[in-house]
Amino acid sequence: MRERGLSLRWLGSTRRSWSRRLSGALGASAAAAALTGCLYGFAGGGLPNIKTVAIQPFDNQTPMPQLTTEVNEAIRQAFESRLGLRQAGEQTADALVRGRIVQYQADVPLAFVPGQGQAPVTRRQVQVTVDVEVLDQRQGKTIWQRQGLTVLGDYQPPAEADGRKQALDKLVAEIVEGAQSQW
Repeated sequence: MRERGLSLRWLGSTRRSWSRRLSGALGASAAAAALTGCLYGFAGGGLPNIKTVAIQPFDNQTPMPQLTTEVNEAIRQAFESRLGLRQAGEQTADALVRGRIVQYQADVPLAFVPGQGQAPVTRRQVQVTVDVEVLDQRQGKTIWQRQGLTVLGDYQPPAEADGRKQALDKLVAEIVEGAQSQW
């Protein structure tokens, strides 16, 4: 009986000891992770030395005047939300975005229903082509540029605006990712 009581006591103390070691190791791991986590922070994907941006109205070589506003607004929102940059005047901004809208096609057939006579189009595409440049005004150099950047957005007729929004989202993603890749 005594032997059994001793072994149960030994087993209980071993469990407590093992439990204390495990919780100590877990605590140390958690503390290390917390300290490591404190060293890393998110700056909104921002860029070193670039805190402000000016976006010049894109020259528009298409018959759609509202496209200038839509492109500029989409780029402005992306640079603020994805890169954490504040808007500034052209003279004081760290970076400058400028470009031109070269082409806009809203009625590119994508899918149709085959049949005799006329074939009804079930999907269409919007195609937007731009030339764009992002400049670091402090260092006087081009950060990123692309000539003939073409993006597509598909839509179901007559919802051309949906296709245009999709194309602009892709355009902004290309510009932001391109600029970030050079920082």
